[in-house]
Parts: sequence; structure tokens; C-alpha cells
Amino acid sequence: MARVYNFSAGPSVLPESVLKKAAEEMLDYKGSGQSVMEMSHRSKVFEPIISDCESLLRTVMNIPNNFKILFLQGGASSQFAMVPLNLMNGSGKADFVITGQWATKAYKEASRYGQAKIVASSKDKTFTYIPKLSPETFTPDADYFHICVNNTIYGTRYTTLPETGDVTLVGDISSCILSEPIDVSRFGVLYAGAQKNMGPAGLTVVIIREDLIGKARDNTPTMFDYKIHSDSNSMFNTPPCYSIYICKLVLEWINNDIGGLENMKAINEKKANMLYDFLDSSNLFRGTVDKKDRSLMNIPFVTGNEELDAQFVKEAADAGFVNLKGHRTVGGMRASIYNAMPLDGVAALVDFMMNFEKKHI
Repeated sequence: MARVYNFSAGPSVLPESVLKKAAEEMLDYKGSGQSVMEMSHRSKVFEPIISDCESLLRTVMNIPNNFKILFLQGGASSQFAMVPLNLMNGSGKADFVITGQWATKAYKEASRYGQAKIVASSKDKTFTYIPKLSPETFTPDADYFHICVNNTIYGTRYTTLPETGDVTLVGDISSCILSEPIDVSRFGVLYAGAQKNMGPAGLTVVIIREDLIGKARDNTPTMFDYKIHSDSNSMFNTPPCYSIYICKLVLEWINNDIGGLENMKAINEKKANMLYDFLDSSNLFRGTVDKKDRSLMNIPFVTGNEELDAQFVKEAADAGFVNLKGHRTVGGMRASIYNAMPLDGVAALVDFMMNFEKKHI
């Protein structure tokens, strides 16, 4: 069977070269006679896999030396608790910008451990824009300021980071990590689930400034203490070995084949503009996000007719364009065009949408 064009929001499409490399090494990784799925995480065979993955991530993202990289589990959702348990221990306060479901969940979880404050929200228009921020509303002595940099469900993205002064900025970058350069030094903590742009589900990456480690409250569960994982180089318990291996292959692809994040961004902009340009000129489809805040990764759109939306999703799937149905809280359609979605896939989708429009206008 021919491969489909997979527009899933996650787990998502992976580079074909990565899948082929993993298939070649499935039964015998570099002459070890075993799969990465089988080998001990403390073996001499696996050690270079995790160390190379860390080194590549540091290189590709230009991560400063005073930041630690942690390979964890539990998904980005686990960080909704880990962040306040480790950081919300000064004033016991934190600020949040609510731009979607995941930012809301992070806020609600932090509210269990301290004073969480909403400084801005775009809920009034179903999270279709990034709200303007007024620094005078920020909490001056907050332990951290949390944002979701790219909003998977609603298709919005920060193009300018908040100026938070001495307050630590924390960013959920699950659906935009590795899609374009990001100034890591602007943050205290960055975290991401891997299943969008880094590899398969199971791996969670945390990039944390070293001075923020070691401040967890006394009743923090051992597995939720950043210091435990930092001190053991992400090997306190069995890490998600195979997901780390695939992540390493993806990073090699970005570094060697693509040529780094500047080139990756240019490719992603070309793909996104192709689809947005069509949506802006269409007489049937329309995008749902304010133009200034449009995501490069997740593009929601509608026809304005729920029955027609459902018909489009079905016909698209039959034609090999899968996982285009919008999130259940939004409806309509959503094309997630992560790094590994080829330009040809977006071009083919636009052609299909053009033909669908001709039949229904």
C-alpha cells in the first residue's frame, strides 16, 4: 500500500529516511545483534545513543551551556505539575497567558500548588488569536510566567515573546520545537512532548536553566524532581529508549539533510504560505486564525457548513489525505504540517481542496 499524507496533530508524520534507517537497524543495531527496543539502557551500546541525541539537540537548537537537557516521560502534561512543584517555591505565584486547552490545563494544575493568575486570555474568540499583553498586569514577584508558544488545537503562535523582566519565562513548545530557531536564553524552562516534531510518543524533553534545578518542594514525588533526573543524566530509571533513538535520527536529518533550523523554518514557511494563500483566496474554505498569529505547524479551516466539513474529511481520507478532522472542541478541519510533511503533500492537498471547491460552489 502506498503511504498516505498524514496531517495528524500527533503522533505525527516522521521523515521517510528516518523510518527507513530505523527499519534497517530494527533487528541489528550497528552489529550489536539486537534492536534498540531490546537493549539495556545502561549498556555501552545505548550510551552513545542518548549522549549523541543530547549533543545534537544542543547543537541544532543552539542551547547555552548553562542549560540542562532532560529526557523524561509522562508527556508534556506531566510538566503542568513538574514546573510548579520545582519552580513555584519563592513567592508561590505564577502568571499564565491562556491561549488554548493546554495553557488552560497548565494553569489549572499550577493552581493546586500556589497562586496562579491569568494575565491575558483569548478564550472570548475561541482562542483564534494571541492576546496583547499589558506588563502592568504581570505579577512582579511571580516565580515564573507560562506560555504555550504554539497552540496545536487552535493554530496560533507567538511571533514575539513576552518581556517578563526578572521573572522566569516558561514555554510549552510541544508542537513547534525544531520547526524554527528559538532563543533558548529567553526562557528558564522549555518543555515538549516528542510526538509532533521529534519522534514517537513516549519521550518528553525538558530544557532547563541550571540555577532553577534543586528547588523542588519537600513533598515533590521523586520522579517529579528535576534534580533527580539532572544528577542521573536522565537515567534515574529506564528512559524511553526507542523514542530517544528515533529522536536522534530526526535530529541527524535536520542537521545533515535539512541544514539546520534556519533552513527548516524557510521550508515550513513555504508550506504554510502555500496553504494560507489558498485559504485566503478560496470561495469555500476559510482559515479561522487572525493572520498575524497564524501557526506554521497547525492550520485549522472550515467551510462554514458542518455537513460539508464532514464530507470533505471523508473524501480527503479516501484520496489519501488522512487525519484532517479538526479537534473535537473546535470542529472543521485542521492540517498539521510538521517538519516531516513534504512540500508535495501540501501542494497535493491544495489541489484536492481546489477540486472539492469547484464541485461545491
